[in-house]
Amino acid sequence: MTNLAFQNALARKPQKTPPIWFMRQAGRYHSHYQALSKEHGFTKLCRTPDLAAEVAMGPMEDFDFDVSIMFSDILFVLDALGMGLEYTSSGPKLDWSLSTETLSKLDHSPDIAERLSFQGQALQKTRARLPDNKSLIGFNGGLWSLFTYAVEGTHKGALINAKKSMDLFHPFMDVLMPVLIQNTREQLAAGAEIVMLFDTAAGELSPSLYQSLVLPYVEKLASHFPKKIGLYTKGTTPAHYRHPLFEGDLLAGLGVDHRWAASDMRALDTGFTQGNFDQSLLFLPREEFLTHLNLYLERMHKNGVPRGWVSGLGHGILPKTPTENVRLFIKTVREYTHG
Repeated sequence: MTNLAFQNALARKPQKTPPIWFMRQAGRYHSHYQALSKEHGFTKLCRTPDLAAEVAMGPMEDFDFDVSIMFSDILFVLDALGMGLEYTSSGPKLDWSLSTETLSKLDHSPDIAERLSFQGQALQKTRARLPDNKSLIGFNGGLWSLFTYAVEGTHKGALINAKKSMDLFHPFMDVLMPVLIQNTREQLAAGAEIVMLFDTAAGELSPSLYQSLVLPYVEKLASHFPKKIGLYTKGTTPAHYRHPLFEGDLLAGLGVDHRWAASDMRALDTGFTQGNFDQSLLFLPREEFLTHLNLYLERMHKNGVPRGWVSGLGHGILPKTPTENVRLFIKTVREYTHG
């Protein structure tokens, strides 16, 4: 019950046609999701395993992606830690922000991971509905992104308050890491082949700060689940990945954004290499879109595709993305690589 192309990518086996999945492929751009969201609302969709599975299946049935992704959100772990969480028309809102004064309010209860059990159940429901030749992955929030949300209520901008509060990062990790470890264990047991860490805010840290502050905890998490943790970062550079963690077999693979060149992706030496077409280009008219996509594919293939390549976008698919271009992307990548 897995996708052979995805397993080959995990093992870095050469293959002509890469597996394809998009971050947020079951999201707001898709009419299937829009209808379900209108009826139930985002929170109910995430917290109700049958509904989460139904959302995840929408793009699989419509576009024939190779990999399905758990439908959920990275911020539910902050809610489980006692920070509260509400999804509003202007974005997610926490009840309070992490600070020196509020650090003690974080919940240390031993059953915190059980508050996230709906995620494992959603994975089970999704796996039961997926064809045997499709893969399934889970995810958690990236460590720096979760910290910036806890401090600032967002992962966007210069993140000045988060950087001014870096002395809280380690005590925050002391509380967060046991929950992520248990949640990862439950996601894998529920049918996820790997669990991604989506760290959208990572690029706001310098390479040296990212390596010294964040990567020791990524390494700790990965050491519990060798070859089962994938890491995606946005806005990072190759310098962020010049660290022993990315030289061995501990991580399942790495995802990069559209700022990375194909040559930089080829230099990565850890598991799969996921990405990295610019998601904004999906808004272009058909012929212009195809011109950019074919140029991208030519560059990816010029000196041999990156080993373990998983074809996708530089970040999550955007709201209002034309679905005809999603379909065209998948068709074009498969036809191009079949030769």
